Amino acid sequence: MLDNYHTDTPVPIVDLDIVARNIARLQTICDTAGVQNMPHFKTHKSLRIAQMQIDAGAVGITCQKLAEAEILAAAGFGNILISYNVLGSAKAARLQQVAEKTALTVACDNPVVAQFLSKSMAGSRAAIMVLVECDTGRERSGVTSPKQAADLASVIAGLPGLKFAGLMTYAPAGDPAPTSNFVAQTRKLCAENGLEINRISAGGTPGMATIGQVGETEYRAGTYVYNDLMMIAAGAATQADCALLVHATLVSNASPDRAIIDAGSKVLTSDTGGLDGFGLLIDYPEARIYALAEEHGFVDLSACLQKPQIGEIVRVLPNHVCPVSNLQSDIGLTQNGHPAGQLKINARGASK
Repeated sequence: MLDNYHTDTPVPIVDLDIVARNIARLQTICDTAGVQNMPHFKTHKSLRIAQMQIDAGAVGITCQKLAEAEILAAAGFGNILISYNVLGSAKAARLQQVAEKTALTVACDNPVVAQFLSKSMAGSRAAIMVLVECDTGRERSGVTSPKQAADLASVIAGLPGLKFAGLMTYAPAGDPAPTSNFVAQTRKLCAENGLEINRISAGGTPGMATIGQVGETEYRAGTYVYNDLMMIAAGAATQADCALLVHATLVSNASPDRAIIDAGSKVLTSDTGGLDGFGLLIDYPEARIYALAEEHGFVDLSACLQKPQIGEIVRVLPNHVCPVSNLQSDIGLTQNGHPAGQLKINARGASK
């Protein structure tokens, strides 16, 4: 327990030793599979953590929004993937500026976005590398057939300022065969059109155990760096792999079985991740955070043999850790069991 470290709660605290171990684990898996590591920025949103990932062997950084890419490019990161459709006239000049600072790749799943990317590069000597995003069963964004993927690849290859770079997938959990088959069929159709696929980007922390099984050349994982209850439920982590805990103070105990902590939705987020409750009190696992207001966490203590007391600092393992980082300007750090300063969240609110 670190009750004397941060009396000013609520505050997330990250264990740098666990972070380093998680980073090394993914890098080893990628290296063993012969797959390049392109970890995601959106979980930690910190230049310091991103540099730790590069230092461990990552070849670049993936981000989800142009604003994140701007922050990375300004800091000198040399290989950036935006794994998202970038669209909107206000983004055109910004996109070109990033592409002129770094090797930039952008995902695309439709001709409208492809045309926008091309127009954004008008007058520039730089070019954007483009990956065709493929939906192989997750039913989010992405083209839904190999023919659509090959047709879009041809469109991209014919547009000025763009270079067709390959495919991007975010496969659902389970059997990798549908994704492998999709990639193989797309590769064949692209070859018939005179296009070669040299880069295949896959991703997702829950899929780390199958890295290399869909023919990917690079892998994007984000949550792995901290982990959370969702990753434990998915079988991708244990509690010992979870690096970020929210420290909160029990401020009210109005009835014997109901307590209030000073961490609400503005710290823990209202994202349940499909789980029951809003986080785990790891020192009181029988307790249940059953509701959140903005500044209040409602805790059911009825199942606890031993209960926390008013004024006690409790530690909460979040359901979904990624939004927690985005809600903070900086968070506490520990290393070797001791306070280790603050971690600046450089891309807080970088959602455009």
